[in-house]
Amino acid sequence: MDDPFGNYARLLSRRAFLNRAGTSIGMMALGQLLNQNALAGTPDQQAAIGLPGLPHFPPKAKRIIYLFQGGGPSQMETFDYKPLLEKYHGTDLPDSIRMGQRLTAMSATQASFPVVPSMFKFAQHGESRAWVSELLPNTAKVVDNLCFIKSMFTEQINHDPAVTFAQTGFQLAGRPSLGSWVSYGLGSENQNLPGFVVMVTGGGQALSDRMWGTGFLPSRYQGVKLRAGADPVLYISNPEGFDRTQRAQFLSSLEKMDQIAHDESNNPEILTRIAQYEMAFRMQASVPELTDLSKEPAHTFELYGEDARKPGTFAANCLMARRLAERGVRFIQLYHRQWDHHAGLPGAIRTATRETDQASAGLVQDLKERGLLDDTLVVWGGEFGRTVYCQGKMTATNYGRDHHPRCYTIWMAGGGVKAGYTLGETDDYSYNIAKDLVHVHDLNATILRLLGIDHTRLTYKYQGRHFRLTDVHGEVVKQVIA
Repeated sequence: MDDPFGNYARLLSRRAFLNRAGTSIGMMALGQLLNQNALAGTPDQQAAIGLPGLPHFPPKAKRIIYLFQGGGPSQMETFDYKPLLEKYHGTDLPDSIRMGQRLTAMSATQASFPVVPSMFKFAQHGESRAWVSELLPNTAKVVDNLCFIKSMFTEQINHDPAVTFAQTGFQLAGRPSLGSWVSYGLGSENQNLPGFVVMVTGGGQALSDRMWGTGFLPSRYQGVKLRAGADPVLYISNPEGFDRTQRAQFLSSLEKMDQIAHDESNNPEILTRIAQYEMAFRMQASVPELTDLSKEPAHTFELYGEDARKPGTFAANCLMARRLAERGVRFIQLYHRQWDHHAGLPGAIRTATRETDQASAGLVQDLKERGLLDDTLVVWGGEFGRTVYCQGKMTATNYGRDHHPRCYTIWMAGGGVKAGYTLGETDDYSYNIAKDLVHVHDLNATILRLLGIDHTRLTYKYQGRHFRLTDVHGEVVKQVIA
């Protein structure tokens, strides 16, 4: 059946206009000079400026840097100080505390569940008097900029579904990621870089590309992975002997062919393919400048740590996140897969904190010094916490902890959250939440609210249903909003 509205939209599209004017990739500059609002209905312009009517509220944050600590950081070794655990050391976790909680296959067959306190010292820091482990001396210095939530909980006890839930709002694969929802709703501030960029470090739990995928959203909103090395983004470099002018001519011809195919089929993914070709062409100029750290002052590397000079480290990615934020990238996702500590926790968590502590704190401080923290929301956290009882054999210097979804700690900074503030409490065992429960859906609803988005109104119709990031759940955690 003929679609007059679809045909009219195609007639108005920038590409259709340029094709009729004898387009080439070089004429794309003309599209950048045209009034953005006049072209807001076209798919590529929608990707640039977002959906009509958004943001719903005046935003407190313009962009997100999400430092996802994959594997489940132990709250008892980082921020949730529990001095009474020394009293219970070695005793079996009471049934009244465990309350029949589901256990993983790794500890379900244990004959007992002995309580093990953290072997690391805690102290209070800053004017906020926040408790921080000795493992995180640099984070301790910036606590007055942080907003802790110690009462997070989730619904999954295994890594893949828990990470999927944290990142997409659903435990099964196939839903759009948080970054894709944000890009879909708000668009990009920089036409020469993607709106959603992803960087991955660490060698722990496997991590699938679908964690930054678009699910049923148009694939133009998928996260673009930035890698270490000479080719930071795959497939944007020209083949040997193929210069930029030739690439422009090639893409011009390819665009015309794709436009013909779209006119015949009206397949939106063809427009996505064209948009991605164009973005790759623009990124040929923008990515080398982005990844060139030669002009960064020595003070910057002192702030993030010497690892920031080594591409492919968490520290280098934190520095890159600041550079992306400066250039208007909307959603910057860092994954560090080094926190799955079953046996040998004391040694393993020393490694994880050594790799992340200074860089995370340095990022907050750097953003603040540059005036970017006020409108950049930084989120630090994993998919769940760890158990108070020991998994496996416990000795005076060694122990392990299993997965624990009932309570865990995250922190946020900047972007409209209260600084030097702590929400939520756990019981004496750091096993159950005693006050101010915050579900994963609540956190995601709050992140969207800080961006000026009503999470109940950012939806996408798919297979007859209007889907959203928070499904049919989620309440904004107003207590943490400044």
